[in-house]
Amino acid sequence: MAPIADPLAIGRSREDASGIRRPRHVVLIPAGGSGTRMGTRVPKQYLELCGRTVLECTVAAFLAQDWFDHVSVVVQPDDDIAPRLAALRTARVGLIRRGGPSRRDTVLNGLTYLAQKGLLDPHDWVYVHDAARPGIDAASLLRLSARLEHETCGALLCMPVADTVKRVDPVASLEASAEYRSGGTVDRSRLWLAQTPQVFRAGALRRALQAHPTVTDESGAIEAEGGRPLMVTGSRRNLKITTIEDLMMLRLLMRAET
Repeated sequence: MAPIADPLAIGRSREDASGIRRPRHVVLIPAGGSGTRMGTRVPKQYLELCGRTVLECTVAAFLAQDWFDHVSVVVQPDDDIAPRLAALRTARVGLIRRGGPSRRDTVLNGLTYLAQKGLLDPHDWVYVHDAARPGIDAASLLRLSARLEHETCGALLCMPVADTVKRVDPVASLEASAEYRSGGTVDRSRLWLAQTPQVFRAGALRRALQAHPTVTDESGAIEAEGGRPLMVTGSRRNLKITTIEDLMMLRLLMRAET
């Protein structure tokens, strides 16, 4: 892990004036994916976005908020790009070379490493955020953290589904030739699209991920344990880069804001 400024100080419990332990707010960014679905030469977290890599833009969004204690980026052991990124070589950022074969494995490895090093207590809040969501905005982060004060389970950013949703008819469709036919319209009034960060107590999240190895996100692990995370409205700007079109859209948005 790349150096964090005074890691022993970061690892110590924080207490307020009355001596009550205050949980830390820690960011964990899994960045171990290969990004092969985009068909690019490098993983999508290292594509260029307004003069920096996507990953650097993502990290910068959290560093802009001084109430985050530190940001940990989990990469693959053989990653030779992340250590060379100047924007990641700052006091509040650490690299953990323990990326796994899946998102769940990468996040769990990161949590385990931080706990073993004394940089994370079970009561601390961990904000797990996609490396490929560089559009996360300050307003969404503040809105999310404000809801944690009296929250017992955890929370995640989400957006209500705006488009009409169709259900595929498996009988009338021919999957082999990619010919799909509609079998009806789904009620979207209770459908939301999950975003990140997804925020949970470090201890509870670690236990849930250990118990449920097939989940695709952190809230799924908590839900499998019986938890019901709070859904907080996010932003359409916080889109996940999965196609070149997504990257181009974010480039336009960010350039328009400068």
